[in-house]
Amino acid sequence: MSARTANVLLIAYAVVSAGHLVVQLAGPAWLSRPTQMLLMPLLAAWLWCAAAERTRLVRIAVVALAFSWLGDSLPVAFTGDAAFLAMVAGFLAAQVGYSLAFWPYRRGSVARTPWTGLYVVAFAVLFGLCAPGAGEMLVPVAVYGGCLTLMAVLATGVGRLAGIGGAVFFCSDALIALSAFADWYDPPVGGFWVMLTYLAGQVLLAAGVLRRVRSDAATGDAVRG
Repeated sequence: MSARTANVLLIAYAVVSAGHLVVQLAGPAWLSRPTQMLLMPLLAAWLWCAAAERTRLVRIAVVALAFSWLGDSLPVAFTGDAAFLAMVAGFLAAQVGYSLAFWPYRRGSVARTPWTGLYVVAFAVLFGLCAPGAGEMLVPVAVYGGCLTLMAVLATGVGRLAGIGGAVFFCSDALIALSAFADWYDPPVGGFWVMLTYLAGQVLLAAGVLRRVRSDAATGDAVRG
């Protein structure tokens, strides 16, 4: 694919993202889901087209984006708690996918440094805030939070952009968890902040993957397995 195609896809992602965020702020509400469902396919297509070589990292990251799309889309088919569980299932698969993609780069991550403690503390605080209201969802919340934290830690091994993306993605899911399980948490335009951090986190992860692929290609260190 040409660089021009990749650029068009990235611009489309930016435009649809901006439109979706405007909808979050001002409506109409019926446009929220359709615009949201367009976003991850555009980002996945951009990553696929922009990568000169479809390495293991690119392929699995695209799969993770596909699972993210399921997390965005599946709730439409359900109501109530089932819709929430469908969303969690899609994004849990996405976190596992990202973790598998980033695993070969773990030696360069913060996993063996004191910085890991910040991620662990962040998870512990979030879990402590959500646990009283989680009820029967306590175990799924713990499992998902652990996978999310692992993804964010491993992302730091891919590079700075991916590391920031993982941290921002963590923040987005933290806002969702607080909204779902903490009765005291009710910020204005909460959906806007969730989507802003989600869209930023995902594009930073994708850009970080692309930067790493280009760096690996230049040094001959690509993981192709």
